[in-house]
Amino acid sequence: MTPSSAASGPARLAAGVSGVAGWRRWGLAFLLGAAGALALPPLYLLPALFVAFTGLIWQLDGAARARTAFALGWWFGFGYFTVGLYWIAAALFIDIASFWWLLPFTVTGLPALLAALTGAAALAAWATRATGLGRVLALAAAWSIAEWIRTWFLSGFPWNLIGQVWGFSDATFQAASLVGVLGLGLVAVLAAGAPAALAGSGSSRWAPLAVSAGLVAIVAVFGFVRLSGATDATVPDVRLRLVQASIPQTLKWNPAAREGILRRHIDLSQGPGFERVTHVVWPETAGPSFLDRDPQRRAPLAAAAPPAGLLLTGTNRTTPTPTDPPMVWNAMQAIDPQGAIVGSYDKAHLVPFGEYLPLRAILGRLGMGKVTAGSIDFSAGPGPRTLDLPGLPPVGPLICYEVIFPSRVVDPTRRPEWLLNLTNDGWYGRTAGPFQHLEIARARAVEEGLPLVRSANNGISAVFDAYGREQARLALDAAGVLDAALPRPIAAPFYARIGLAVPVLLALLCWGLAFVTRRRRTLHS
Repeated sequence: MTPSSAASGPARLAAGVSGVAGWRRWGLAFLLGAAGALALPPLYLLPALFVAFTGLIWQLDGAARARTAFALGWWFGFGYFTVGLYWIAAALFIDIASFWWLLPFTVTGLPALLAALTGAAALAAWATRATGLGRVLALAAAWSIAEWIRTWFLSGFPWNLIGQVWGFSDATFQAASLVGVLGLGLVAVLAAGAPAALAGSGSSRWAPLAVSAGLVAIVAVFGFVRLSGATDATVPDVRLRLVQASIPQTLKWNPAAREGILRRHIDLSQGPGFERVTHVVWPETAGPSFLDRDPQRRAPLAAAAPPAGLLLTGTNRTTPTPTDPPMVWNAMQAIDPQGAIVGSYDKAHLVPFGEYLPLRAILGRLGMGKVTAGSIDFSAGPGPRTLDLPGLPPVGPLICYEVIFPSRVVDPTRRPEWLLNLTNDGWYGRTAGPFQHLEIARARAVEEGLPLVRSANNGISAVFDAYGREQARLALDAAGVLDAALPRPIAAPFYARIGLAVPVLLALLCWGLAFVTRRRRTLHS
């Protein structure tokens, strides 16, 4: 078989994909985006990523107008986010009679909004007029910038960044210590989109496969080398017990069940092996509310604190004296065996519609409210903080989805020695959501070079070392405890020291290279 005949197959396939018109064009873009989401955790169907981005580039090659390019990117993103975020709708079925009105927005509205960024990325890549590997470079750069915007636009929602696909193994995830998950996303789009250039012509038609394979090899080799020097050191005289009571969300805020739920947490805490535990950790809002106001509420919790240690629990905190309007924080508080609060952290990054109602003055008048219990909006804490707690290294607490924000999980004034993520994923049942949340949390461990301990109401509770390697896990919906040592941190990796500037600069570099390849092609044509 000659090289020209070998290349004719991809060329014919590319022509077929780029030539699809009408509603089939948009349907194909949607399916390609949906396929790309299958490469994310928990499935990690990586071949689907190559199909998705190669197909999108071929579709862009056939776009004659800017609005067509934008629409192709939008439909691709709509498929990607619809499949990747379907699980959010599960939260509404906890009380569907009250929150049915949010279902259309959750299922289609949020993916449609996020898809505007992928549409803009596709348009930007198309507008360069680059071809072959130049277009791949342009799309990777534009996609990376779009994901960076997702980290802050409208308070930010960087869920399912495409770089999470590298989490299928510990080794391939290590490059996040250099470029972050955003940077890994750029590499993923380059590797997955490079085969699209096989449809081109010229003596270097096999270069795309070399680029794709080379990028994967570089990421893997770097990871294997980094892990070859990794240690398994743990903090002496610290043994954690993570309590996973697995309380159904339909029961969690039932006043009649409150005492039983508290007793369940205490009994699990005091179970076999309690005498060997130094610190007990309960998940988000596991403890009774307003502990700071009422010492009698703290008394039962003191029994769950080991004799020389602490109970760290999620709770709702309010001001010591009533205020008008009331102020409430989603908090973590540390309680000693005498029932005293020795440390506290208030969640800073709140969930829209979950912890506060956006545009309350307008939406409130329309009868809309939060999905969670209560009508009062939570107040936001000051941001990432490092806490000093007795018997523990300095800790950086993160509540719920605060852990999903790259470069925004560590106190900028003082680096902690470990991260503690308290969450409640009981809203989402046995969907992809809890698994995705776990893997996103794991990414922060690799980026920051810090061990991460995750305590979840119904799972998945886990302990990761500073390389993102799982040390222990308690399965989704399992009720029990997880006893584990606390891994040691490592020196701050490159990404932890530089931050989001790394992937942004890489994206700009790729953007420049796209124009260089375009100019060279123009000069030689």
